Amino acid sequence: MAGVTDLIFRGLCKEMGADVMTTEFVSAEGILQADKRTRKYTEFDESQRPLGIQLFGADGQRMAEAAHKIIDWKQPDFIDLNFGCPVKKVVSRNGGSSLLKDCPLLAEVAGTVAASIGQRVPVTAKIRIGWDASSINAPEVCRILENNGIQAIAVHGRTRAQGYSGEADWDTIDACARAVDIPIIGNGDISSPADALRRKKETAISAVMIGRAAMSSPWIFREVRAALDLQKQNDANDSPSSPAAVTPTTPISLNDQWQLILRHVSLSIEWGRYGNELQTLRSMRSRLMAYSKGFPAGKPLRQRFSQVASLQELQDIADKHLERQEAILPTQAHS
Repeated sequence: MAGVTDLIFRGLCKEMGADVMTTEFVSAEGILQADKRTRKYTEFDESQRPLGIQLFGADGQRMAEAAHKIIDWKQPDFIDLNFGCPVKKVVSRNGGSSLLKDCPLLAEVAGTVAASIGQRVPVTAKIRIGWDASSINAPEVCRILENNGIQAIAVHGRTRAQGYSGEADWDTIDACARAVDIPIIGNGDISSPADALRRKKETAISAVMIGRAAMSSPWIFREVRAALDLQKQNDANDSPSSPAAVTPTTPISLNDQWQLILRHVSLSIEWGRYGNELQTLRSMRSRLMAYSKGFPAGKPLRQRFSQVASLQELQDIADKHLERQEAILPTQAHS
């Protein structure tokens, strides 16, 4: 989630009910070189705890050194090792999911980092189910990581070759959860409360991780949390209900969605990481595109978002969009 899970967005997700989060991943080498830009990726507020800082690299000793620096700077609740990123520029440097093809190196990296910093903070990992369809090895990788001191693993149910195409393989995620004694967090295609309830019910995972769905709907955390709490209450009362039928919260109104979007942009301008107001709006155009997913009349919105240059312009777009939608369906915009 590089370029997505920054300080501001994580704060919004926490308000919406996210339990545990990680930063955007950072390069171990960038940290060791005291790169100011790299160090910015480790910023977080105390209110966002428990929070982990995610590292990538392929040299266990260097990654351990970088982790110590981060702990000295920021005192995160855990360090997360990224063995899942499919991006070419990361893989070409033998980082991310490339280590799934080299289990001895993966074991060396994980073991070295865990042995070096494990007394200071827990070490977790994020993986994919394999490099490609012919080399799905996630259960084996999970056992290797567990044996090398990793204390929890998030498993994304796609191979590196898949990228984000196709469906997540939850059978393999389930196999991972049954192969080890440490918590396995399932990730992939969780886009509704029903998805989360189903995966929690049908697999041995300890938790679900939500990624891309939060880009367009950060309020999904509130909805999933409410659904899980209701299911727990139903189970305690011996009143089973169908996960797909659980609807514990009223869907967020279009007006409230716009208010969150405007607040996200306003806080990002105030933060200043991306530059001045114009630079911030330019950097956030892709984020606005994601927010518009599922919006009524989304195509014209995306055309406007591709050129938006100020917070006031975005406010005007919001006002006009809400006015038009209220004229079509009066209850939709303000219900």
